[in-house]
Order: sequence, then C-alpha cells, then structure tokens
Amino acid sequence: MASRVLAQCVRTLARSSARVSGGNLAVRAVAAPVSASHRSFSVISNAERSRVLEQSRVSIVSVWCRQYGDLPPLTLETIRDRVMYVLKLYDKVNPEKLQTTSHFMKDLGLDSLDQVEIIMAMEDEFGFEIPDADGEKLMSPADVVQYIADKKDVYE
Repeated sequence: MASRVLAQCVRTLARSSARVSGGNLAVRAVAAPVSASHRSFSVISNAERSRVLEQSRVSIVSVWCRQYGDLPPLTLETIRDRVMYVLKLYDKVNPEKLQTTSHFMKDLGLDSLDQVEIIMAMEDEFGFEIPDADGEKLMSPADVVQYIADKKDVYE
C-alpha cells in the first residue's frame, strides 16, 4: 500500500514537472508509462511520441504527500512571544494587565480551571503534553516560558 502511494506521488510530481519542463522526455516517460503494444520511444517520431503519451496518461489522482520541513529554532524570545500571544488571545485575560511576571490568580484574577485551560492552550501551541503535576506549578507566564525552554532544550 505504501509503495503504491509513493509511486502515485512520484507520478503526480513527475506530471507537474513534465508540464513545466515541456520537452523532458525522461520525465514524461515516467509520468505516463506506455503499454507493451507500443513501440519504444527511441524508434518513434516526436509527434507520435507525444500522441502516445497523451493517450496512455493515467487520470490524475489526488494523493496526499508529506512535505517535510524544519521549523525555525526556538529561542527564549520566540517562546516568550508565543506564550504572551496565546495569553492575550485568552478571553478572560486583560491584555493591558498582562506582563511576563503577572501571577495568574493574584494579578490576573483567574481561577484553577482557567489555569488548566491556559496550560492546555500552551500544549496545543508547542505540541507536547505538560503533566498535571507540572502544570499546577506554572503560575505565571515567566514560569511557562522557563518550563517550555527546559523541555525543548532552549538556552541562551
């Protein structure tokens, strides 16, 4: 199954590059294999070759292909910016009162349920789970920034 999906991805990518490159015969041959009844490409003319390719082309199938990419490296500044951004988007936090040293309960007036929701939002933002025992200890944005930096091995 995986090899079929990979082959379809290669064919789809080859088709799109064949359209871009136009005359690249090797890419076109991969994109549209001919049946055994046709002559080899080296014997037939260019006009006949393009006709054979058009007739034997398989319909385009929508296939999901993974596109791997590297995220930019995390720094304490980017972690702090993302934490503050998530907190500013939280509806119970007043952005004017929000500072990195603000205590969630004393300064911002949040309760324990709000703190749990904030920790869940941080888990979604940074893509890893924060255990409940650790989440209870995170009482300010600075604590959250330091915890995430420790878990992601970010040091200045």
